[in-house]
Formats: sequence, C-alpha cells, structure tokens
Amino acid sequence: MAGPDLEQELERELERLHPKSFAWTIVCCGGDRHEAEDVLQSAYLKVLDGRARFAGHSSLKTWLFAVIRRTAAGRRRRRTTRRWLLARWSGDPSRPRPVDGPEERLGRRERDRRVLAALDALSPRQRQILELVFYHDLSVREAAAVIGVSAGSASVHYDRGKRALLARLGPHEAPGVTNR
Repeated sequence: MAGPDLEQELERELERLHPKSFAWTIVCCGGDRHEAEDVLQSAYLKVLDGRARFAGHSSLKTWLFAVIRRTAAGRRRRRTTRRWLLARWSGDPSRPRPVDGPEERLGRRERDRRVLAALDALSPRQRQILELVFYHDLSVREAAAVIGVSAGSASVHYDRGKRALLARLGPHEAPGVTNR
C-alpha cells in the first residue's frame, strides 16, 4: 500500500477485523493463545511493512486470514525443525511431541467436550473449512482461498465435514449444521 490515506485505511480495517483475526489465529495455533499473539503480531507486521501485499483478488478478510495461516504454518515448521535438530544434535532419538490441542485444555461442560471431540475427529481440512464458514462468516469459496485449495475441493471438505458432525452428534447437538 502506498500513501498515508491508504495506510490509515488499512490500519482501520485491521483494527475492525482484529477480534475475528485473533480467533482465527488461535485456531491456526492449535489453541495456544500466547503463540497466537506472536503469530498475529508477525502477520500484522508483514501486512504493514509491505511483505504481504493485498492484490484485491479476494476480500481483505480472506486475504488477511490466509496471511495469518501461512505465518502460523511457517512458525510451526521452524519450531518443529529446531526441535528435531536439537534432538538430533543432543543424541536424543525421540521426536518432539505435538502441542496439546484445545480439547485437552478445555474443561467445559459435557456438550462442549463432545463437540470438540467430534470436530477433532474431522480431517484438518474439514475442520478448517467448517471453522472459517461457521465461526468466521466466510463463504466456502472464501474459505478455499484462505487455506489455498480449489473451491470444488473446499466444497467437498465442507459437505463431508458437516455430514460427519451430524452423524457423530445428531441435529440436537450440531445446531446450524444441516444436510442440504
């Protein structure tokens, strides 16, 4: 972005989208709030210093969510590589364990536990698509752009994810999730 007016408009839009951006960042970081804070700050820096540029091929929200997802994935890759190299260097043959997901940390009501377990049973793509559509108000096409898959592939993941949730939870525990 060039010019002070465009930069100010971008900053206003980032501020407006911040609550949803932070929620999406937490999802991308496996529920780790502290990691999400760092990832979101890094994503904002990429946007504001021009390393990530909005070309207008999608909505600003869709583009920003994709920047956040790629930033989180890059940090995760670097962290895993560092752990693996450290384990190899120290002679420890064990591989690093994955970070606990949000379901291990949430000690809420039984329904919440069941919903999280059902979501966890989905493939990562299905879970991401459903998260973006149901919680972040994106269309399936916009969700596809965020995670970098075709609209057709996203539609298949969306439909399969909804059917899997309905089969596991039933319509009474999965409000808003209906078979078409």
